[in-house]
Amino acid sequence: MLRKLVLPLMLLISACATAGERDQYMRLYTVEGSFEDVRDDIEMAITDRGMKINNVSHIGNMLARTGKDIGATRQIFGQAEALEFCSAVVSRRMMEADPHNIVFCPYIIYVYTLPGEKNRVYVAYRRPPAVGSPESRAALQAVEKLLQDIIADAIG
Repeated sequence: MLRKLVLPLMLLISACATAGERDQYMRLYTVEGSFEDVRDDIEMAITDRGMKINNVSHIGNMLARTGKDIGATRQIFGQAEALEFCSAVVSRRMMEADPHNIVFCPYIIYVYTLPGEKNRVYVAYRRPPAVGSPESRAALQAVEKLLQDIIADAIG
């Protein structure tokens, strides 16, 4: 909760995709602060809504550990974790609208840093596409709103 100097900027992370293309499938924010503080703030914003984090994927550690086994030497992340969770209410509405929407659950928020970028933390999520019936579209938009609200609460 320290750093509240927030820069909710969409950043370029891929040389292959334009910002417009990226906006179709993901949302990306940057925050000034420490990885630990931002990650904890995201976790608190999730649990404060009564949701449980089902899994934390330690992506940065896994890539660093397995890179050696495959001969890779490039450090991709300083730190990187993915927090997986679900909402009984939002998920149920989404799947009542269309049982095939199961593929959009669990929800995942990614928190990571890049090597050489001091005090810059990235927070991102995959956007659920608004597909199907009007009810399905509305339910999937509610999922995206939940993800946006969690991040907004956490980063400022």
